[in-house]
Amino acid sequence: MGRRKGARGVPCLLAGGWAIGLAVGVAACSGDAGSPTGGAALTGAADGTYLQRIEHWRQARLAAVRAPDGWLSYTGSGRLRPGHYRVGTAADNDIALPSGPPRLGLLTLDNDQVTFEAAHGVDVRLRGQPVGAITLVPEEAGHKADRLDINGKQFYAVRTGPVYGWRFRDPDAPARQHFSGIEHFPVDPAWRLQAKWHAYERPRPITLLTSIGTPLAASMPGEAVFQRNGHTYRLQAVTQPNDPKLFFVFADRTSGKETYGGARYLFVDPPGDDSLVLDFNRAENPPCALTPHLVCPIAPPGNRLDLAISAGEKTYLSK
Repeated sequence: MGRRKGARGVPCLLAGGWAIGLAVGVAACSGDAGSPTGGAALTGAADGTYLQRIEHWRQARLAAVRAPDGWLSYTGSGRLRPGHYRVGTAADNDIALPSGPPRLGLLTLDNDQVTFEAAHGVDVRLRGQPVGAITLVPEEAGHKADRLDINGKQFYAVRTGPVYGWRFRDPDAPARQHFSGIEHFPVDPAWRLQAKWHAYERPRPITLLTSIGTPLAASMPGEAVFQRNGHTYRLQAVTQPNDPKLFFVFADRTSGKETYGGARYLFVDPPGDDSLVLDFNRAENPPCALTPHLVCPIAPPGNRLDLAISAGEKTYLSK
C-alpha cells in the first residue's frame, strides 16, 4: 500500500491555474521605513469612489474565501506516490478521510495515471453519475479535476509537474463555520503606486520554492519598477495559465510580523503600455495562510523588499 496520510506536497490551484509567485528582482535601495507618504502615489486616489472600490474588493474576496467551495472548505489533504491507497474514515486506511464512509474505495497511482475503484455499496458519484471503477483526471494548471462527490463532499487528485496529491473538501468544514474575516491595514491611497513596466524580450524561466520547500517552475514576462520615498524597487511578475493578470508574490518588512511570513500576493491587470498600477491595498494572503491543506509559492529572497508595506491583508488568525 502507499504511505498513509502522505505529507502535503502539491501547490494550491487558483481560479485559473496554479498559485505561483513572484520573482527575483527586488529593492535596489534600502532605508524606507514604510511611512504613508510616497512621491509615486497616484493622485486622486483618496476620493470616496476609490474607498468604495477597495471595500467592494474586500467583500468579494471574503465571500470567495468563505464560499462552500472556497479555500476554507478543505478538511483533508496529502501527497501521493506510486502505489495503492485504501481510502475512507476507518483508521486503518492509507488515506484516512476526516468524514465520509469507513471504506470509500481504492485509489491507485501508476505510471502517471490515477484510477479509483469504489467500495461495494458506497454511493460515489462523478458529475452526478454513480462510479464503479474509473480513471481520474487530476486537477492541475488550467484543468479542473474529476471530483468524486460523496454526499456533498468532494475527493479528488491534484498534480503539479511530477508531484501528485489528494484533496478533500467539505462545505460544512469547521474553518468555514468559524470564519470571522481577515484583518486589514487601514486603506491608504498612498499605497496605490504607479510603476513602470519593463517587459522582457522573451519570458524568463524561474524555479520557485513552495511553502514546504518543493520546486515549482514558472515563467516571468517582465518586471515592475516603482518609487517609494525616493527609493527604487523592482518586482518581477509571473503568469498563470489561462489568466491574463500579472501575478506578483512579495514579502516585505511586515512579513512574519503583521503579515504572513511566506509572501503576500498581488494580482494586476496587464499593462496597456509601459506602465501599470500596483495597489498594495489589494495585497492578499496566499491560500496556504488560510488553510494547512494547501501549499503555495513563497517569495524568493530577491523579492523580500527592504520596505514595510503597511497596506492590504494582515496575517489570518483562525479561531
